[in-house]
Amino acid sequence: MKINIYPILSSLHNQRVYDEINQMLDPFKAQGISFKYVEDVSKFYDDCDLSLILVQSGGSENLFLKAFGQLKAPYYLLTYGANNSLAASLEIMAFLIKHGLKGEVLHGDNEYLLSRFKALAKKESQIDCQYRLGVIGKPSDWLISSDVDYEKVKRLLNVELLDLPIEEVALNYASKNDELPIEYKNKNFNEEELLKAYHLYQALDDMVKKYHLNGLTIRCFDLLGSLKTTACLALAIFNSKTDCLGTCEGDIPSMLSMFVAKYILKLPSFQANPSRINVSTDTIVLAHCTLPLSMCESYVFDTHFESGIGVGIHGELKEGPITIFRINSNMTELFVEEGEIEKDLYEKHLCRTQIVVKMKNLEKLLTHPLGNHEIVIYGHHAQELKSYFEKLGLKTI
Repeated sequence: MKINIYPILSSLHNQRVYDEINQMLDPFKAQGISFKYVEDVSKFYDDCDLSLILVQSGGSENLFLKAFGQLKAPYYLLTYGANNSLAASLEIMAFLIKHGLKGEVLHGDNEYLLSRFKALAKKESQIDCQYRLGVIGKPSDWLISSDVDYEKVKRLLNVELLDLPIEEVALNYASKNDELPIEYKNKNFNEEELLKAYHLYQALDDMVKKYHLNGLTIRCFDLLGSLKTTACLALAIFNSKTDCLGTCEGDIPSMLSMFVAKYILKLPSFQANPSRINVSTDTIVLAHCTLPLSMCESYVFDTHFESGIGVGIHGELKEGPITIFRINSNMTELFVEEGEIEKDLYEKHLCRTQIVVKMKNLEKLLTHPLGNHEIVIYGHHAQELKSYFEKLGLKTI
C-alpha cells in the first residue's frame, strides 16, 4: 500500500518532531506500507492508495488553511501523542465540520491505525482519477435551482466540469451521413427520424472523444429548433452502451448524482420527473422520454412528449426494488429513499417512460425538494449512498 503524507508543522518546532514521526511510522512498513512525504500539495494525490495530512504539532492550523484550497474531502488527519498534534487536529476537524465537510482524525495504537489505513485505502480506490463531465449549452432556463460551484465539485468528487458550446453539436451533426444501425430498424417508427436522432448521438460522441469526457449533460430542448430532433436516443445509448453517461436539460446536480451511480455503484440510472405524488397511498409516478436501454425489459420508440417531434423512448422497467436519490445544487444535501416499482404506465399526457413506485416519506419531495428530477437505480442502495455522500459532508434530508 502506498500512502502519501502531506506534513504540516509549526515553525515553533524542530527536527525532533520529524524523528518522532518516523519512529511512529516504522512499524507499518513491515506490514507492506510505504510512506512518501509530499511537500508540494498539488502532487499530494498522485500515485498512491491513500493521502494523509500529517499534523505534526500544535500551531499547525493556519498552515492547513493555506493548503486548504488545494486539498479535497474527505480530509484524513494523521496525529500522534505528542507536541499537541492531536489538539491541533481536533481544531482542524472542528473547522471542517463547521463548513459541512467530512474527514477523520486518525489517532490510536498501531493495530487501530493499520485497520483504518486499509479501510480508507479501499474507499479511496473507488475514485482514483479525475473525471471530466461536459456541460453542453448551460442548464435549461427552468432549472432555476441547479447552478453548482465548479470548484467545490472538483474538491469533493474529483470531477472537472467543462463548459462546452452547444453550437459545436450542430457543426458535428452536419457532417454525419452514416446509415442507421440495424438494431434500431424495423421498430415500427419513422426511420428518417431515428437516423437524425442517431446522427445526434454521433455528433455528441465526437465531443466526448475530443474533450475526453466521462459524462455530459446537454441543453437538449434547444436542439428542437436548431436540428429538429431530440437527444433522447443519444442519451439512452450513452447510458447503456458506453463508458460515458448522458443527462438531459443541462441538469448538473442530476448528472453528478448519475455519476455516483455509474462510477461508485457501477449501475445505470434513470433520470425522471416526478409527475404525480399520492401521499395517502405512498405512490409516486416518475416519467421521462429517455432512459438506459439496458434498464428496459422492452422498449418502443415514440415522439418526444413536449414537442411531439424526434424520438422518445417508452421503456418497460421490471417490477421490484429500486432506490431513488439526488443531491442538491449546493452539494450539501442528499435525498434518498428505497421503494418498489409496482407497474409501468403508458399515458398520453406524460413523458414516454412511466413507472408507478411504492415508497415511504414522499412528503419530503413536497416540503423539501432538491430539484425537478430524481435518479432511479435498481436495487436497495440507500445505505451505500448515505455513507458515501455523508463522508463528503452532505446531510441526508
